[in-house]
Amino acid sequence: MSKFQNVDYADRLNASASARKALVERAKAAAQDPAASERRAAREAISAARDIRIAERKAAKAAAAAQQAADRAAAQAAAALAEKIALQAEHEAREAEYAEQAARAVLAEAEAQAARDARYAARKARKRGGR
Repeated sequence: MSKFQNVDYADRLNASASARKALVERAKAAAQDPAASERRAAREAISAARDIRIAERKAAKAAAAAQQAADRAAAQAAAALAEKIALQAEHEAREAEYAEQAARAVLAEAEAQAARDARYAARKARKRGGR
């Protein structure tokens, strides 16, 4: 059976203070422990190495993004140049077709004029009747 303990407020304060002192002493001893400082240094080295790897990955991603942007810009420039060349070729083809139509129209007009002249000369020859 447990024995009844009559603990008053002052006893509880003293117990709490001694527990705090013991905790502080354990923390001081752990801080002065060389193995703990070695573990802490190892954790810091691991953290620094992790930060370096993260920075390297970010730099590689940024470089890749810059390369992709440059490739996209080059592709867009090439597409724009190809479109400009295609438009220029289409314009030249339209001009050539227009010139060809104009030449055909002039030729048709010349042929019509020659036919009229031939009819006129034949009519004149018939009117003269053999003179």
